Amino acid sequence: MKTRALIVAFLILSAIPCAVSGQDDLISNPFDRPSKSLNGEWRYIVDPYENGYFNYRYEPFDGSPDPGSSAYYTNAKPKDKTDRVEYDFEKSDIIRVPGDWNSQKEKLFYYEGTIWYEKSFDYPKAANGNRVFLYFGAVNYKAEVYVNGKKVGTHIGGFTPFNFEVTGLLKEKRNFVVVKADNKRLKEGVPTLNTDWWNYGGITRDVNLIEMPSVFIRDQMVRLDGDNDGRITGRIVLDGASVSGKWVEISIPELGFRGSAITDEKGVAEIRGSVKGLRYWSPDDPKLYEVRFSSEGDSVTDRIGFRTVKVSGDRILLNGKDIFLKGISIHEENPLRGGRANSVDDAKLLLGWAKELGCNFVRLAHYPHNENMVRLADEMGILVWEEIPVYWTIQWENPETFDNASAQLEDVITRDKNRASVIIWSMANETPVSEPRNRFLTKLAETARRSDPTRLISAALEMSGSPEDATVREITDPFAEKVDIISFNQYIGWYDGLPEKLATIKWRLPKGKPIFISEFGAGARFGLHGAQDERWTEEFQEVLYKETLKSISGIGNLRGFSPWILVDFRSPRRHLPEIQDGWNRKGLLSEKGEKKKAFFVLRDFYRQKSEQRRNR
Repeated sequence: MKTRALIVAFLILSAIPCAVSGQDDLISNPFDRPSKSLNGEWRYIVDPYENGYFNYRYEPFDGSPDPGSSAYYTNAKPKDKTDRVEYDFEKSDIIRVPGDWNSQKEKLFYYEGTIWYEKSFDYPKAANGNRVFLYFGAVNYKAEVYVNGKKVGTHIGGFTPFNFEVTGLLKEKRNFVVVKADNKRLKEGVPTLNTDWWNYGGITRDVNLIEMPSVFIRDQMVRLDGDNDGRITGRIVLDGASVSGKWVEISIPELGFRGSAITDEKGVAEIRGSVKGLRYWSPDDPKLYEVRFSSEGDSVTDRIGFRTVKVSGDRILLNGKDIFLKGISIHEENPLRGGRANSVDDAKLLLGWAKELGCNFVRLAHYPHNENMVRLADEMGILVWEEIPVYWTIQWENPETFDNASAQLEDVITRDKNRASVIIWSMANETPVSEPRNRFLTKLAETARRSDPTRLISAALEMSGSPEDATVREITDPFAEKVDIISFNQYIGWYDGLPEKLATIKWRLPKGKPIFISEFGAGARFGLHGAQDERWTEEFQEVLYKETLKSISGIGNLRGFSPWILVDFRSPRRHLPEIQDGWNRKGLLSEKGEKKKAFFVLRDFYRQKSEQRRNR
């Protein structure tokens, strides 16, 4: 197999196409920008009939030049006691942002539909010529956004960031933003109607007003130049009315690096130069450098690690050295607090448990997690698999569905292209093979390689049984030819027989590429004990982990795995009373953070792997 080098921490990309209306090109690195947080208390109105969006003929108000007071986004107030206005945000209930509505309001626990959010604020700009953008970390699933009664845009997709320019709409006093958040599951959506996780609705991540000069750095990135640790390559992209012929610079003070260039007619400049004494980022040494991106009148700083990742035959090489990915899968939930995880503390809790388990790798399933997760992974030295919610079965032949999936992929690449921790973009999870599906995933993989040629491509495939031998498990999925790492989910001993079956299995897997097992596991309720063959007991889960680890250790080109899953998580598919009670119980920890017996089996295995590596 021809080796394809993939150098991380860089994306050669100028402008990412957007599949939603009104959205401006995504601002890269909003963390280091002057901003006003709109987090905190918002007013909300539950609107299952979408009365605030459609008239009684089911015609949208925002398509009308005069929507009148019936449109909730106008935030209308009665002019006098004779005026009829049938809603009032000021008298409505309060909800916390960021946060899902399901875990905050018991009456909304199972609610799927539209909720209107409203926030009032003052905003004096720092300088008259500056531009202001309204930035959302995520809204699930469809967001219609209005500022001072004017629609600024729509975003589709529940797990990726978006922003709209609102410069001309803001006043110094008495502004308001209204968001129509709709989490209804859609057949044509990504994900589609059927998933095995909770459909948390609402404004689930941070909201900020970001202020920038009239010409500002919209996008920036830096990386090693190929396998040459003495060369740096970077790019800066300006946004504004006059962006050509501008001076820009990238500097890394600790390395004594400064490189400058002049932007082209599109506001793009590439910068290259030499460095000495660079320390590679790795799980053992997660070194981050302060990198400054500057232009005439603007600057932004980021903390970036430099490292290489590539596949060579059946090996994964990090900084030129063979690595085994000691992983675990994670859902974006804080079980102790309940609800969608969104804060730095949430990220510390989840990644802290992963480190305690002995992981050097996490699979962030089944959608892009919040930015705190990947930034903390950079700090902690944890490698990351990121995924988009192309999950189970979606509308493979629907062009709009593909555009939706592609936009989500490109947005997460834009957001996380400078994160050293991210090494794998995953295209899908457990999707059934068909020609339309194969074309869909191949196009996604091509999009990822075009947008970011610096990371590995994979997908969580499904394995097959051999028609000639019932004990053989193999990969017959043609998409395996398109990926860098062949990953698959397997549940022998849980959905396929009992744990003892694992001892009879023979693996017939492709050679010449790394093999990664993206899921295995079994359900167990913490504190339920019994015989090893009694389902739902900790002992059953424990023996399944032991037998699985024995079985897969015989796969010669196995280069890691991420069992399912770190913590029990909510799922409306899981109905068994006194066992599941609305929770997927495959976690190694309970929803209260209690460690099940299988946690220690995996921890001990990873410790042995680390010891073997040290003794090599």
